[in-house]
Amino acid sequence: MANPSRPRATALTTSAVLLFAALTGCGGDSEDGDLTHQRLDWQDCPAPSEAEGGGSAPSPLPNGTEWECATMKAPLDWAEPGGKTIGIALIRARAGGPEDRRIGSLVFNFGGPGGSGVTTLPAFGPDYATLNTRYDLVSFDPRGVGRSAPVKCESDARLDEFFQQDATPDDGAERTELLRRTRQFNAACEKNSSKILPHVRTTDAARDMDLMRQVLGDRKLHYFGISYGTELGGVYAHLFPKNVGRAVFDAVVDPTQNAEQGALGQAKGFQLALDNFAKDCTSKTTECPIGDTPQEVKERIAKLLADLERKPIPGISPRELTQTAATNGIAQSLYSKDFWEFLTEGLEEAYDGDGRILMLLSDSMNGRSENGEYSNLTAANAAINCSDDKARYTVDYVQRRLPRFRAASELFGDYLAWGMISCTDWAVPGAADHPDVSARGSAPILVVGNTGDPATPYEGAKKMVNALGKGVGVELTYKGQGHGAYDSKNKCVQSAVNGYLLDGKVPKAGLVCS
Repeated sequence: MANPSRPRATALTTSAVLLFAALTGCGGDSEDGDLTHQRLDWQDCPAPSEAEGGGSAPSPLPNGTEWECATMKAPLDWAEPGGKTIGIALIRARAGGPEDRRIGSLVFNFGGPGGSGVTTLPAFGPDYATLNTRYDLVSFDPRGVGRSAPVKCESDARLDEFFQQDATPDDGAERTELLRRTRQFNAACEKNSSKILPHVRTTDAARDMDLMRQVLGDRKLHYFGISYGTELGGVYAHLFPKNVGRAVFDAVVDPTQNAEQGALGQAKGFQLALDNFAKDCTSKTTECPIGDTPQEVKERIAKLLADLERKPIPGISPRELTQTAATNGIAQSLYSKDFWEFLTEGLEEAYDGDGRILMLLSDSMNGRSENGEYSNLTAANAAINCSDDKARYTVDYVQRRLPRFRAASELFGDYLAWGMISCTDWAVPGAADHPDVSARGSAPILVVGNTGDPATPYEGAKKMVNALGKGVGVELTYKGQGHGAYDSKNKCVQSAVNGYLLDGKVPKAGLVCS
C-alpha cells in the first residue's frame, strides 16, 4: 500500500543533456562507445535470488518457449556515463511467430516500485501469449531491485519485528516508538546501501530503459507499464518522447499528486474496494459467512481490528496476527477480485481465533516467503519513493491530517496517513512533488483506468491523459474490480490493447469496457 505518487524529473545539467543526446540518438555512438553497443550474453535463467523473492527457475511458456536471462551494464550515476557501472538484470522470451512478423521487444514494468520484473514476467507470461506472437517479451529488475544493485536495509529477523509494530499509534508513547523504528529502518538502508541510494530515482530507471532499447536493437521502445510502471513510462515519455513506440499504461498512477494526495487517494480507493467486496459477499444466493449486510461485514472487520490492537491472535508461529498485519492482509486481498474468497475465509477464521490466512496475505504484500526470507521489495520501495518524493512529513503534521484520512476511510485512513512519515530522515533528498510526464511529440499512449481499482484509483487515468499532453494519451475505461484491467481477461480490454500493440490500431478515445 505504499503511496504510488512520484515526483517529476529533476532538471538536467548541460553536460548531461549532451551526453544523453549522444546515448539516445539513432545510430550514434556514445562518448565512450561501450554501453550502447554492448552485447548481452543470454543464458538459461537461474532460480530467483533472495532479493527477487526466491523460488525455482522459470518454467517454459505453454508453447515451449524458454526464458533467457542476461545482465546489461548501465552507469551507476547517469551524470557520469563513463564512470562506474551497475548490472541491470533482464529476462526475455523470444517472439514465437514468424520472424518477418516480429515487431521487436515489448518491455514490461509491473510496478511497486520495487517489484522484480525478472520474476513477475514469467509468472504472468501465459497471459501475454498473444503479444508473444510478434514481440519478444522483456522485463527487468530496475536499479535497486532484485539482482540490479539491490538496496539492502534490515535483516529478515529485524523485518519481522518491523512489520509487527503498531503502524497506527494512539498516544505519545506509540508515536515515539513508530518514529524510532522508522528512523532505525532508514538508517539501516543508509548504512548498507549508501552507494546505490542516490541513484534509484525513477528518472534513472527511465534512462536505463532507453539504454535497454538500444542494446536490444529497437528503434522505438514498445512498452507495457502497470501501476507504478505507468509512472515510469510517463517519465520515459517525457525524457524521450521521440523514442516512444506503442505503449500501454494499465492501473494508472495520478502524476499530478504529491505523496499526501496519493496516500489519501489510496485511502478512498481501498475503502471503495472494501465496500464492493462487502456488497459482493452479501449479494450472493449463498449465505455470506462474515455478515448479513454490507454494513455488518464492515463493522465486524472494524471490531476485529480493534480487538487485535488489544490482543493479537495466533498467526504463523511464532508470529502473531496484529492489527497492522491484519490491515495489511486485508489490503492485499483487495488487489484482485480473485482474492476475495481468501479474504472471506481469512476473516472467518480470524473471528475464530486463527490468523494464519490473513498473515499469509500480509506476508505476500511485504515480500516474505514461507521460509522467512524477504525479497528486497520493501527496501527498494522505500528507496525509490523517498528519492522521488520531495515531501518530508512530521508526526505533528500527520496528526493534523488524520481527520481527513479517517473521513476517506475508517479502516485504512490511519494506516495510510501514518505511512507518510516513512521518509523521515531519509539519507537522500527527494526530487520533486510529483513527476513530469508531459510528452509532446510522443506516439499515442493507451491509458487504461479501472473504476474499481483500490491502489491506483480510476481518476488517475484521466489525469495522466491530460498530463501527457494533447494528442498523446488515449483513455480507455474498464468498469471492473481489482488492480489493473488487462489481467482481468476482459475481452473488450484485451482486444483494444492487443489491437494497438500488435497492429497499431489506436482505439477511439473514451472507449468503455465492462
